[in-house]
Amino acid sequence: MKPPTFTTRLFHGKNSLTDYVNETGLRIGIDLGGTKIEGILIDAEGQELKRERRATPQGDYDETLDVIHLVAQSLSTNEAVPIGIGTPGSQSRVSPLMRNANSTCLNGKPLLDDLNNHLKRPVRMANDADCFTLSEATDGAAKNGSVVFGVILGTGVGGGISVNRTLVNGVNGISGEWGHNPVPFIEGMERGRECFCGRKDCIETWLAGPALTRTYREATGEELSAEKVSARAASGEQAAAQVMSKYLDTLAASLSLVINIIDPDTIVLGGGLSNIDQLYRELPGRLDDCVFSDHVATRIVQAEHGDSSGVRGAAWLW
Repeated sequence: MKPPTFTTRLFHGKNSLTDYVNETGLRIGIDLGGTKIEGILIDAEGQELKRERRATPQGDYDETLDVIHLVAQSLSTNEAVPIGIGTPGSQSRVSPLMRNANSTCLNGKPLLDDLNNHLKRPVRMANDADCFTLSEATDGAAKNGSVVFGVILGTGVGGGISVNRTLVNGVNGISGEWGHNPVPFIEGMERGRECFCGRKDCIETWLAGPALTRTYREATGEELSAEKVSARAASGEQAAAQVMSKYLDTLAASLSLVINIIDPDTIVLGGGLSNIDQLYRELPGRLDDCVFSDHVATRIVQAEHGDSSGVRGAAWLW
């Protein structure tokens, strides 16, 4: 009889793969992004041993699987080293199919099953914002926090919840998806922005990077990146300053919904917009007017691992 593979033992043995991970500490994390597929090999202390990055095939599901396989093989050919993968969207709880991914070629596909078949080694998978949160709660900016809410402010808006360095997944598998709640009303807001999810005025349509660009364009007629809008506000341009003030009001009101419900001790910001210093100076004061409390002790901090948080969190899935 052939000895069982690690994949077989994972499901039918007695924690043999867990024992292997505990013994060697090696694990692979892969971040499946819209433009790049990045992977790292880390040890038990979180020390990065190797990194690999390749472009994401645009709109091609099968090629995406092939590139993930190439990245994994370049990091370790040892099939006993497990892999964690952070993905846009999430797997449905009633089928093996992906849903809610803005990389739409993934939607409706049995991604985890296909990855297991493709990679021939143990795979765990989670939403990319969950991986970001797990990374920062494990050994990042929120490592001393018990309840952590991770926020992605980039081309989209996502979130994740960690309690005592363990992800909260939820019965529907959508914990932390605050970006697709209705945006709170802010004075002067002209509603009606359509979201890729099919609804209108999701938080994402007002707080993502392209949303900030749109708000500035509607105010001035000029097209600028979110980073340049922030830079102009910092330099004293009145129009940019007004747009940034409106953005901060919307962000504070949106985060207050989260604070009122789960009352996290730390909120970690990631994504491109998390590099805007103004957020950390002004956001805490604006929360005071939104949160249902006589004081707000929740810390607002920037991700310690930056762009690497997602891929590190994917590795920490093991």
